[in-house]
Amino acid sequence: MTIPRFLLSAAFVLAPACAHALEFKSVGAASLILYDAPSLKGAKLFIAPRGMPVEVVLTYGDWVKLRDAGGDLAWAEAKSLSPRRTVVVRSANAKVRGTADADANPVMTADKGVLLELLDAPASGWIKVRHRDGISGYMRAADVWGT
Repeated sequence: MTIPRFLLSAAFVLAPACAHALEFKSVGAASLILYDAPSLKGAKLFIAPRGMPVEVVLTYGDWVKLRDAGGDLAWAEAKSLSPRRTVVVRSANAKVRGTADADANPVMTADKGVLLELLDAPASGWIKVRHRDGISGYMRAADVWGT
């Protein structure tokens, strides 16, 4: 039995789209202007603060199309992004715990919108984070955006 050529062609075309992993970065050392098009001549939509986590949706030359925690899309110059990973808390009173265990004592409580540095990639539903004050611990990955 042979596979029809059109099915084989479709599989090769669709495979890269399905295999694309989410790529998160953060706004670099300075705030970043977000545009409606990949050009400095585009309309300015928003100023993203330093450290804000973003998802890279598409790369187009020196420009990247980004998604923010609210789901909004915009364009930015790629050189303004940092590979340093941050996350933003999605729920009120999210607990940062001493170990990756729901029964572990909380070391801090983070409110919705708090920015945290991501120290370790998600494992078993938990991530290791650090607050700018130096407090570090583990949170449920579901309580943040940017992983």
